[in-house]
Amino acid sequence: MKLDLGFVRRQFPAFAESSLSGQAFFENAGGSYPCGAVVSRLGEYYRRLKVQPYYDFPASAEAGEWMDASRERLAEYLGVSAPEVHFGPSTSQNTYVLAQAFRTLLKPGDEVIVTNQDHEANSGAWRRLAAHGITVREWRVDPQSGSLAEEDLDTLLTDRTRLLVFPHASNVVAHINPVARITARARAAGAVTAVDGVAWAPHGLPDVRELGADIYLFSLYKTYGPHQGLMVVRAGLLERLGNEGHYFNVGEPAKRLVPAGPDHAQVAAARGIAEYFDALDAHHTPVAGATAGAPALSRAARVRALLRAAEVPLLAALLEYLGTRTDLRVLGPEVAEQRAATVSFVPAGIEPREMVRALAARGFMAGNGNFYAVRVLEAMNVNADRGAVRLSMLHYNSMDEVQGVIAALEQILGAQRSPRAARRAT
Repeated sequence: MKLDLGFVRRQFPAFAESSLSGQAFFENAGGSYPCGAVVSRLGEYYRRLKVQPYYDFPASAEAGEWMDASRERLAEYLGVSAPEVHFGPSTSQNTYVLAQAFRTLLKPGDEVIVTNQDHEANSGAWRRLAAHGITVREWRVDPQSGSLAEEDLDTLLTDRTRLLVFPHASNVVAHINPVARITARARAAGAVTAVDGVAWAPHGLPDVRELGADIYLFSLYKTYGPHQGLMVVRAGLLERLGNEGHYFNVGEPAKRLVPAGPDHAQVAAARGIAEYFDALDAHHTPVAGATAGAPALSRAARVRALLRAAEVPLLAALLEYLGTRTDLRVLGPEVAEQRAATVSFVPAGIEPREMVRALAARGFMAGNGNFYAVRVLEAMNVNADRGAVRLSMLHYNSMDEVQGVIAALEQILGAQRSPRAARRAT
Protein backbone atom coordinates (compact mmCIF):
# COMPACT_ATOMS: atom_id res chain seq x y z
CA MET A 1 0.00 0.00 0.00
CA LYS A 2 1.04 3.60 -0.53
CA LEU A 3 2.41 5.25 2.58
CA ASP A 4 -0.01 7.57 4.36
CA LEU A 5 2.38 10.46 4.91
CA GLY A 6 -0.09 12.39 7.02
CA PHE A 7 -0.42 9.47 9.42
CA VAL A 8 3.35 9.04 9.52
CA ARG A 9 4.05 12.66 10.35
CA ARG A 10 1.51 12.64 13.14
CA GLN A 11 3.69 10.00 14.84
CA PHE A 12 6.67 12.38 15.06
CA PRO A 13 6.58 15.34 17.49
CA ALA A 14 9.14 17.21 15.36
CA PHE A 15 6.54 17.85 12.66
CA ALA A 16 4.37 19.70 15.17
CA GLU A 17 7.29 21.70 16.57
CA SER A 18 6.94 25.40 15.74
CA SER A 19 10.70 25.99 15.71
CA LEU A 20 11.05 23.46 12.87
CA SER A 21 8.07 24.71 10.88
CA GLY A 22 8.85 25.52 7.25
CA GLN A 23 12.06 23.50 7.23
CA ALA A 24 12.70 20.19 5.45
CA PHE A 25 15.04 17.71 7.09
CA PHE A 26 17.62 16.20 4.73
CA GLU A 27 20.28 15.15 7.25
CA ASN A 28 18.60 11.99 8.43
CA ALA A 29 21.77 9.94 7.94
CA GLY A 30 23.23 11.89 10.84
CA GLY A 31 20.25 11.09 13.05
CA SER A 32 16.51 10.76 12.45
CA TYR A 33 13.69 12.48 14.25
CA PRO A 34 12.52 10.34 17.20
CA CYS A 35 9.02 8.92 16.96
CA GLY A 36 6.37 9.92 19.48
CA ALA A 37 6.28 6.50 21.14
CA VAL A 38 9.98 6.83 22.04
CA VAL A 39 9.64 10.42 23.25
CA SER A 40 6.62 9.49 25.37
CA ARG A 41 8.29 6.44 26.91
CA LEU A 42 11.48 8.34 27.68
CA GLY A 43 9.55 11.09 29.43
CA GLU A 44 7.43 8.65 31.40
CA TYR A 45 10.46 6.62 32.44
CA TYR A 46 12.15 9.72 33.85
CA ARG A 47 8.96 10.73 35.64
CA ARG A 48 7.99 7.39 37.17
CA LEU A 49 10.72 4.80 36.81
CA LYS A 50 14.08 6.54 37.11
CA VAL A 51 15.38 4.13 39.72
CA GLN A 52 17.81 1.25 39.66
CA PRO A 53 15.95 -1.50 37.76
CA TYR A 54 15.31 -5.15 38.56
CA TYR A 55 14.69 -4.85 42.30
CA ASP A 56 11.46 -6.07 43.85
CA PHE A 57 9.80 -2.75 44.64
CA PRO A 58 7.21 -1.78 42.01
CA ALA A 59 8.96 1.10 40.23
CA SER A 60 12.20 -0.87 39.94
CA ALA A 61 10.49 -4.03 38.73
CA GLU A 62 8.55 -2.12 36.09
CA ALA A 63 11.70 -0.32 34.95
CA GLY A 64 13.35 -3.68 34.36
CA GLU A 65 10.28 -4.95 32.53
CA TRP A 66 10.44 -1.97 30.18
CA MET A 67 14.09 -2.68 29.40
CA ASP A 68 13.40 -6.36 28.78
CA ALA A 69 10.46 -5.47 26.54
CA SER A 70 12.70 -3.27 24.36
CA ARG A 71 15.06 -6.15 23.79
CA GLU A 72 12.24 -8.56 23.04
CA ARG A 73 10.28 -6.27 20.71
CA LEU A 74 13.29 -5.14 18.67
CA ALA A 75 14.46 -8.76 18.41
CA GLU A 76 11.14 -9.55 16.73
CA TYR A 77 11.75 -6.96 14.04
CA LEU A 78 15.34 -8.16 13.54
CA GLY A 79 14.43 -11.84 13.25
CA VAL A 80 16.62 -12.92 16.18
CA SER A 81 16.17 -13.99 19.79
CA ALA A 82 16.08 -11.44 22.61
CA PRO A 83 19.34 -12.68 24.26
CA GLU A 84 21.15 -11.91 20.98
CA VAL A 85 20.28 -8.20 21.26
CA HIS A 86 22.75 -5.96 23.12
CA PHE A 87 22.54 -2.23 23.82
CA GLY A 88 25.44 0.17 24.22
CA PRO A 89 26.09 3.91 24.22
CA SER A 90 26.73 4.12 20.47
CA THR A 91 27.65 1.96 17.50
CA SER A 92 31.16 3.42 17.55
CA GLN A 93 31.57 2.35 21.17
CA ASN A 94 29.98 -1.03 20.56
CA THR A 95 32.34 -1.71 17.67
CA TYR A 96 35.36 -0.76 19.75
CA VAL A 97 34.28 -3.08 22.57
CA LEU A 98 33.68 -5.90 20.09
CA ALA A 99 37.16 -5.49 18.64
CA GLN A 100 38.62 -5.81 22.11
CA ALA A 101 36.48 -8.87 22.81
CA PHE A 102 37.79 -10.52 19.63
CA ARG A 103 41.37 -10.28 20.86
CA THR A 104 40.88 -13.45 22.92
CA LEU A 105 39.59 -15.28 19.86
CA LEU A 106 42.31 -14.17 17.43
CA LYS A 107 45.95 -15.26 17.36
CA PRO A 108 49.01 -13.68 15.71
CA GLY A 109 48.92 -14.47 12.02
CA ASP A 110 45.11 -14.68 11.89
CA GLU A 111 43.57 -12.42 9.26
CA VAL A 112 40.83 -9.82 9.50
CA ILE A 113 39.35 -8.24 6.36
CA VAL A 114 38.09 -4.66 6.52
CA THR A 115 36.97 -2.30 3.76
CA ASN A 116 37.78 1.28 2.85
CA GLN A 117 34.06 1.90 2.21
CA ASP A 118 33.17 2.13 5.90
CA HIS A 119 32.58 4.84 8.42
CA GLU A 120 35.82 4.89 10.39
CA ALA A 121 34.11 3.47 13.48
CA ASN A 122 33.63 0.17 11.67
CA SER A 123 37.16 0.15 10.31
CA GLY A 124 39.62 1.77 12.69
CA ALA A 125 38.83 -0.38 15.72
CA TRP A 126 39.52 -3.54 13.74
CA ARG A 127 42.62 -2.13 12.04
CA ARG A 128 44.16 -1.51 15.46
CA LEU A 129 44.29 -5.27 15.97
CA ALA A 130 47.39 -5.21 13.75
CA ALA A 131 49.30 -3.99 16.81
CA HIS A 132 48.57 -7.39 18.38
CA GLY A 133 49.94 -9.44 15.52
CA ILE A 134 46.72 -9.78 13.55
CA THR A 135 47.04 -9.42 9.77
CA VAL A 136 44.60 -6.79 8.50
CA ARG A 137 43.66 -7.01 4.82
CA GLU A 138 41.68 -4.35 2.97
CA TRP A 139 38.79 -4.93 0.59
CA ARG A 140 39.01 -1.84 -1.62
CA VAL A 141 36.30 0.04 -3.48
CA ASP A 142 36.30 0.86 -7.16
CA PRO A 143 37.71 4.43 -7.37
CA GLN A 144 34.98 5.62 -9.73
CA SER A 145 31.83 3.97 -8.36
CA GLY A 146 32.80 3.51 -4.72
CA SER A 147 31.39 -0.02 -4.80
CA LEU A 148 32.93 -3.24 -3.52
CA ALA A 149 33.44 -6.03 -6.04
CA GLU A 150 32.15 -9.29 -4.62
CA GLU A 151 34.61 -11.32 -6.70
CA ASP A 152 37.54 -9.68 -4.89
CA LEU A 153 36.72 -11.95 -1.97
CA ASP A 154 37.96 -14.90 -4.01
CA THR A 155 41.52 -13.80 -3.30
CA LEU A 156 40.98 -11.96 -0.01
CA LEU A 157 39.43 -14.88 1.88
CA THR A 158 42.03 -17.46 2.89
CA ASP A 159 42.28 -20.30 5.36
CA ARG A 160 43.70 -17.75 7.82
CA THR A 161 40.69 -15.41 7.59
CA ARG A 162 38.85 -15.27 10.90
CA LEU A 163 36.71 -12.17 10.49
CA LEU A 164 35.19 -10.16 7.63
CA VAL A 165 33.93 -6.66 8.50
CA PHE A 166 31.91 -4.61 5.99
CA PRO A 167 28.98 -2.19 5.76
CA HIS A 168 25.47 -3.00 4.66
CA ALA A 169 25.63 0.36 2.89
CA SER A 170 28.14 3.20 3.00
CA ASN A 171 27.01 6.41 4.68
CA VAL A 172 28.46 8.32 1.70
CA VAL A 173 28.35 6.03 -1.34
CA ALA A 174 25.07 4.40 -0.18
CA HIS A 175 25.45 1.37 -2.46
CA ILE A 176 23.56 -1.58 -0.94
CA ASN A 177 25.99 -4.45 -0.56
CA PRO A 178 24.65 -7.99 -1.16
CA VAL A 179 25.01 -8.95 2.49
CA ALA A 180 23.53 -12.45 2.30
CA ARG A 181 25.83 -13.48 -0.54
CA ILE A 182 28.88 -11.98 1.16
CA THR A 183 28.19 -13.65 4.50
CA ALA A 184 27.67 -16.98 2.71
CA ARG A 185 31.11 -16.66 1.11
CA ALA A 186 32.69 -15.86 4.46
CA ARG A 187 30.90 -18.70 6.21
CA ALA A 188 32.12 -21.16 3.57
CA ALA A 189 35.66 -19.95 4.30
CA GLY A 190 35.16 -20.39 8.05
CA ALA A 191 35.10 -16.66 8.82
CA VAL A 192 32.84 -14.68 11.16
CA THR A 193 31.06 -11.63 9.71
CA ALA A 194 30.40 -8.26 11.34
CA VAL A 195 28.08 -5.97 9.37
CA ASP A 196 27.73 -2.25 9.99
CA GLY A 197 24.06 -1.50 9.36
CA VAL A 198 24.06 2.12 10.53
CA ALA A 199 23.43 3.57 7.06
CA TRP A 200 20.84 0.94 6.09
CA ALA A 201 18.77 0.11 9.19
CA PRO A 202 16.86 3.45 9.16
CA HIS A 203 15.31 2.33 5.89
CA GLY A 204 13.82 -0.79 7.48
CA LEU A 205 15.23 -2.98 10.23
CA PRO A 206 16.63 -6.04 8.45
CA ASP A 207 16.05 -9.71 9.10
CA VAL A 208 19.51 -10.47 10.48
CA ARG A 209 18.92 -14.20 10.40
CA GLU A 210 18.09 -14.01 6.69
CA LEU A 211 21.18 -11.90 6.03
CA GLY A 212 23.37 -14.54 7.66
CA ALA A 213 25.42 -12.01 9.62
CA ASP A 214 27.08 -13.18 12.83
CA ILE A 215 27.15 -9.61 14.12
CA TYR A 216 24.95 -6.72 12.99
CA LEU A 217 25.28 -3.21 14.41
CA PHE A 218 23.28 0.00 14.00
CA SER A 219 22.31 3.19 15.81
CA LEU A 220 18.90 3.58 17.40
CA TYR A 221 19.05 7.36 17.14
CA LYS A 222 19.03 6.91 13.36
CA THR A 223 16.08 4.52 13.51
CA TYR A 224 13.62 6.93 15.21
CA GLY A 225 14.83 6.12 18.74
CA PRO A 226 17.10 7.27 21.58
CA HIS A 227 20.84 7.85 21.36
CA GLN A 228 21.93 4.25 21.81
CA GLY A 229 23.65 1.62 19.69
CA LEU A 230 22.22 -1.84 19.16
CA MET A 231 24.23 -4.88 18.19
CA VAL A 232 23.07 -8.37 17.39
CA VAL A 233 25.56 -11.08 18.30
CA ARG A 234 24.28 -14.44 17.17
CA ALA A 235 23.95 -17.34 19.59
CA GLY A 236 27.16 -19.28 20.18
CA LEU A 237 29.53 -16.48 19.22
CA LEU A 238 29.23 -14.41 22.39
CA GLU A 239 30.58 -17.21 24.57
CA ARG A 240 33.69 -17.42 22.40
CA LEU A 241 34.51 -13.74 22.83
CA GLY A 242 36.30 -12.13 25.72
CA ASN A 243 34.28 -10.69 28.59
CA GLU A 244 34.53 -6.88 28.45
CA GLY A 245 32.31 -6.38 31.49
CA HIS A 246 33.18 -6.82 35.16
CA TYR A 247 34.81 -10.17 35.82
CA PHE A 248 32.03 -11.25 38.20
CA ASN A 249 29.41 -10.67 35.47
CA VAL A 250 30.96 -13.13 33.04
CA GLY A 251 27.95 -15.41 33.42
CA GLU A 252 25.46 -12.69 32.45
CA PRO A 253 25.41 -12.45 28.63
CA ALA A 254 23.71 -9.03 28.53
CA LYS A 255 26.60 -7.50 30.50
CA ARG A 256 29.60 -9.04 28.74
CA LEU A 257 29.84 -6.38 26.01
CA VAL A 258 28.69 -3.33 27.98
CA PRO A 259 31.59 -2.34 30.27
CA ALA A 260 29.90 0.86 31.48
CA GLY A 261 26.44 -0.62 31.93
CA PRO A 262 23.35 0.34 29.92
CA ASP A 263 21.52 3.67 29.93
CA HIS A 264 18.36 2.37 31.59
CA ALA A 265 15.98 5.07 30.42
CA GLN A 266 17.09 5.05 26.80
CA VAL A 267 17.05 1.27 26.57
CA ALA A 268 13.54 1.25 28.03
CA ALA A 269 12.38 3.92 25.59
CA ALA A 270 13.71 1.99 22.58
CA ARG A 271 10.62 -0.19 22.74
CA GLY A 272 8.84 2.77 21.19
CA ILE A 273 10.54 2.06 17.84
CA ALA A 274 8.78 -1.28 17.62
CA GLU A 275 5.52 0.33 18.73
CA TYR A 276 5.82 2.87 15.92
CA PHE A 277 6.38 0.09 13.40
CA ASP A 278 3.40 -1.77 14.87
CA ALA A 279 1.26 1.32 14.30
CA LEU A 280 2.54 1.71 10.75
CA ASP A 281 1.68 -1.87 9.93
CA ALA A 282 -1.76 -1.74 11.56
CA HIS A 283 -2.63 1.45 9.70
CA HIS A 284 -1.47 0.25 6.29
CA THR A 285 -2.36 -3.46 6.31
CA PRO A 286 -5.43 -4.16 4.15
CA VAL A 287 -8.55 -5.55 5.80
CA ALA A 288 -8.80 -9.31 6.14
CA GLY A 289 -9.48 -11.00 2.84
CA ALA A 290 -8.26 -8.10 0.68
CA THR A 291 -5.08 -9.96 -0.19
CA ALA A 292 -6.52 -13.47 -0.40
CA GLY A 293 -4.13 -15.80 -2.18
CA ALA A 294 -1.12 -13.50 -1.71
CA PRO A 295 1.90 -14.76 0.22
CA ALA A 296 1.69 -14.03 3.92
CA LEU A 297 4.25 -11.46 5.05
CA SER A 298 5.41 -10.89 8.57
CA ARG A 299 4.84 -7.52 10.17
CA ALA A 300 8.57 -6.72 9.92
CA ALA A 301 8.70 -7.58 6.22
CA ARG A 302 5.62 -5.48 5.51
CA VAL A 303 7.11 -2.49 7.28
CA ARG A 304 10.41 -2.85 5.42
CA ALA A 305 8.58 -2.97 2.11
CA LEU A 306 6.41 0.02 3.03
CA LEU A 307 9.39 2.20 3.94
CA ARG A 308 11.39 1.23 0.88
CA ALA A 309 8.47 1.84 -1.47
CA ALA A 310 8.04 5.33 -0.01
CA GLU A 311 11.72 6.25 -0.28
CA VAL A 312 12.65 5.00 -3.76
CA PRO A 313 10.55 7.57 -5.69
CA LEU A 314 12.05 10.40 -3.62
CA LEU A 315 15.53 9.08 -4.27
CA ALA A 316 14.86 8.57 -7.97
CA ALA A 317 13.63 12.15 -8.40
CA LEU A 318 16.70 13.59 -6.71
CA LEU A 319 19.10 11.38 -8.65
CA GLU A 320 17.38 12.24 -11.92
CA TYR A 321 17.91 15.94 -11.30
CA LEU A 322 21.51 15.60 -10.14
CA GLY A 323 22.21 13.47 -13.20
CA THR A 324 21.42 16.47 -15.41
CA ARG A 325 24.10 18.61 -13.76
CA THR A 326 27.58 18.67 -15.24
CA ASP A 327 28.95 20.85 -12.44
CA LEU A 328 28.93 18.21 -9.72
CA ARG A 329 29.82 14.57 -9.13
CA VAL A 330 27.36 12.20 -7.50
CA LEU A 331 29.05 9.57 -5.35
CA GLY A 332 27.65 6.08 -5.72
CA PRO A 333 25.04 4.42 -7.95
CA GLU A 334 22.86 6.47 -10.28
CA VAL A 335 20.01 3.94 -9.95
CA ALA A 336 17.73 4.46 -6.97
CA GLU A 337 17.06 0.76 -6.41
CA GLN A 338 20.78 0.12 -5.90
CA ARG A 339 21.28 2.49 -2.99
CA ALA A 340 19.96 3.71 0.31
CA ALA A 341 18.10 7.03 0.26
CA THR A 342 21.27 9.00 0.92
CA VAL A 343 22.93 11.04 -1.82
CA SER A 344 26.35 12.64 -1.48
CA PHE A 345 27.77 14.83 -4.21
CA VAL A 346 30.78 17.05 -4.81
CA PRO A 347 30.00 20.43 -6.39
CA ALA A 348 32.57 22.18 -8.56
CA GLY A 349 31.86 25.87 -8.32
CA ILE A 350 30.93 26.19 -4.65
CA GLU A 351 32.33 24.78 -1.43
CA PRO A 352 30.17 22.07 0.14
CA ARG A 353 29.92 24.03 3.37
CA GLU A 354 28.73 27.14 1.53
CA MET A 355 26.15 25.10 -0.34
CA VAL A 356 24.77 23.69 2.90
CA ARG A 357 24.57 27.20 4.33
CA ALA A 358 22.71 28.36 1.24
CA LEU A 359 20.31 25.42 1.54
CA ALA A 360 19.71 26.21 5.22
CA ALA A 361 18.86 29.80 4.32
CA ARG A 362 16.15 28.39 2.05
CA GLY A 363 14.74 26.05 4.71
CA PHE A 364 16.54 22.81 3.82
CA MET A 365 18.59 21.08 6.51
CA ALA A 366 21.49 19.17 4.93
CA GLY A 367 25.00 18.05 5.85
CA ASN A 368 28.52 18.51 4.56
CA GLY A 369 31.95 17.12 5.41
CA ASN A 370 33.66 13.75 5.23
CA PHE A 371 31.11 12.07 7.52
CA TYR A 372 33.92 10.01 9.11
CA ALA A 373 34.25 8.17 5.80
CA VAL A 374 37.65 9.59 4.93
CA ARG A 375 39.02 6.40 3.42
CA VAL A 376 36.31 5.99 0.79
CA LEU A 377 36.47 9.66 -0.20
CA GLU A 378 40.22 9.44 -0.63
CA ALA A 379 39.85 6.21 -2.59
CA MET A 380 37.46 8.02 -4.95
CA ASN A 381 39.89 10.95 -5.33
CA VAL A 382 37.69 13.35 -3.38
CA ASN A 383 39.36 15.86 -1.10
CA ALA A 384 38.26 14.64 2.34
CA ASP A 385 39.01 18.02 3.94
CA ARG A 386 36.64 19.70 1.50
CA GLY A 387 34.20 16.81 1.71
CA ALA A 388 30.83 16.50 0.03
CA VAL A 389 27.24 17.65 0.36
CA ARG A 390 24.89 14.99 1.71
CA LEU A 391 21.12 14.87 1.30
CA SER A 392 19.61 11.95 3.17
CA MET A 393 15.94 11.07 3.22
CA LEU A 394 13.61 8.78 5.13
CA HIS A 395 10.05 7.69 4.57
CA TYR A 396 8.69 10.76 6.35
CA ASN A 397 10.15 13.08 3.71
CA SER A 398 7.77 14.19 0.97
CA MET A 399 8.00 14.61 -2.79
CA ASP A 400 7.21 18.31 -2.29
CA GLU A 401 10.31 18.57 -0.09
CA VAL A 402 12.41 16.83 -2.73
CA GLN A 403 11.11 19.13 -5.45
CA GLY A 404 11.81 22.05 -3.14
CA VAL A 405 15.40 21.07 -2.52
CA ILE A 406 15.88 20.51 -6.25
CA ALA A 407 14.63 24.04 -6.93
CA ALA A 408 16.96 25.36 -4.23
CA LEU A 409 19.92 23.52 -5.73
CA GLU A 410 19.06 24.94 -9.15
CA GLN A 411 19.15 28.45 -7.70
CA ILE A 412 22.40 27.88 -5.83
CA LEU A 413 24.22 26.14 -8.66
CA GLY A 414 22.87 28.41 -11.35
CA ALA A 415 22.06 27.44 -14.89
CA GLN A 416 25.64 26.80 -16.02
CA ARG A 417 26.25 23.17 -17.00
CA SER A 418 29.92 23.13 -17.93
CA PRO A 419 31.80 19.86 -18.62
CA ARG A 420 34.94 21.63 -17.43
CA ALA A 421 33.24 22.33 -14.08
CA ALA A 422 32.28 18.68 -13.80
CA ARG A 423 35.91 17.66 -14.24
CA ARG A 424 36.93 20.11 -11.52
CA ALA A 425 34.41 18.44 -9.15
CA THR A 426 36.38 15.20 -9.31
